Amino acid sequence: MQEKLDKLDRKISEALKGGGEKRIEAQHAKGKLTARERIHFLMDEGSFEEIGMLVTHRSVEFGLDKQKVLGDGVVTGYGTVNGRLTYVFAQDFTVLGGSLAEAHAEKICRIMDLAMKNGAPLIGLNDSGGARIQEGVVSLGGYADIFYRNTLASGVVPQISAIMGPCAGGAVYSPALTDFIAMVENTSYMFVTGPNVVKTVTHEEVSAEDLGGASAHATKSGVTHFTYANEIACINGLKQMLSYMPQNCEEEAPALAYEPANEARPGLNGIIPDNPNQPYDIREVIAHTVDENSFLEVHKDFAENIVVGFARLGGRSIGVVANQPAFLAGVLDINSSTKGARFVRFCDCFNIPLLVFEDVPGFLPGTDQEWNAIITNGAKLLYAFSEATVPRITVITRKAYGGAYDVMNSKHIGADMNYAWPSAEIAVMGAKGAAEIIFKKEIKEAEDPAKKLKEKEEEYAHIFANPYRAAARGYVDEVIRPEQTRQKLLKAFQMLENKADTLPRKKHGNIPL
Repeated sequence: MQEKLDKLDRKISEALKGGGEKRIEAQHAKGKLTARERIHFLMDEGSFEEIGMLVTHRSVEFGLDKQKVLGDGVVTGYGTVNGRLTYVFAQDFTVLGGSLAEAHAEKICRIMDLAMKNGAPLIGLNDSGGARIQEGVVSLGGYADIFYRNTLASGVVPQISAIMGPCAGGAVYSPALTDFIAMVENTSYMFVTGPNVVKTVTHEEVSAEDLGGASAHATKSGVTHFTYANEIACINGLKQMLSYMPQNCEEEAPALAYEPANEARPGLNGIIPDNPNQPYDIREVIAHTVDENSFLEVHKDFAENIVVGFARLGGRSIGVVANQPAFLAGVLDINSSTKGARFVRFCDCFNIPLLVFEDVPGFLPGTDQEWNAIITNGAKLLYAFSEATVPRITVITRKAYGGAYDVMNSKHIGADMNYAWPSAEIAVMGAKGAAEIIFKKEIKEAEDPAKKLKEKEEEYAHIFANPYRAAARGYVDEVIRPEQTRQKLLKAFQMLENKADTLPRKKHGNIPL
């Protein structure tokens, strides 16, 4: 028996060493942690239980029979993060470049199956050179097995991907199917085809960082939701994300202890400028309204004309969607519509109530927007809000013009409560444009057209550039002082706590993709 125990100890020691000391040192020299170190910092101390430690690949072609390493390039298992059950896989770049093949994929699929069966989040720490070409089509099949499970798990348990190194070719589609992607600056990248292939096909010269680095995907493509300066910051970011989410679609997000106090926020009274064309930062409104230091912004550097993120209100997790007047005047365009829609759908999947701050002058005009399908993309945000059954509240801070008024969680598409500040302007369009159309003939025939236009503009603004007509029709539930916003929201969300709403029976809807 002792001999068998000694053999087991040797096996475990071999597995824990992974790619060997030299390769681990090489990983550290690149400013990267090893797979096991990443799990160590992610999981609560002593909670991680590894599954499949002794698995090896089964290939013999191309000398692979002499390159067997226990674990086959991926560490998989479960443990707790802040006391809550979480499943994790971490690819080990020190073993065959973290390449994915049959046994490697089977280990990941095993963890994904357990996450779905037991209703707990799944975190993938990606660091792989791609498919193991020595195994051919088996590697491709392994990727497809993972993609299939990503799709089945979508909306069932939260799925988060952290890109800790290379992620190229087919490997990028698993993270793309998950709920959130985090990247590490300067050491991680994602692309379908690398710089060499790009140069061969399109003759473009581009570095891996410029093509698919963290900055490129955070600002240009919107593929990644979060970027971090280093791996420890990234891992801490993953923990923070999980704190706002429930374990699965059947549960509520964890609530923090909260003691009610004076909920008035006088600082909100002075944020909206007197000049309706002057910008302000909607983040100030969010910060004054939600619990102190609780706002976690998602997609911060992409489509900056809309702000989305998690926050807490009275200790409870909520999702915030807000137009940003400080960028492109807060208009909706292609990128902001898809950004907002994706976040709304995540919150609805996982029972996270939605708070909308609205200050939108409309959709961005122009051939670029029209030819790139602003109609279809704008409809995604409309669809997402219309389909959402979680508690939904809107606060109109200033402009709510045209079709964008409808799209931004209006009463007409199912919002539960809608408030407006006295500065709200709810109309088909701005006063100047409306006056030019309605009073075109009068203005043209006037002795002083400019004076007449100004007069008619003021007339239209007096009638429509306020929230009271909408309130009279019941489209706005209450016109409130800005300082009352937090008080009203706390009471309204508490009132909606047991909201039960169902969609018409269907297999699934057909969102305009």
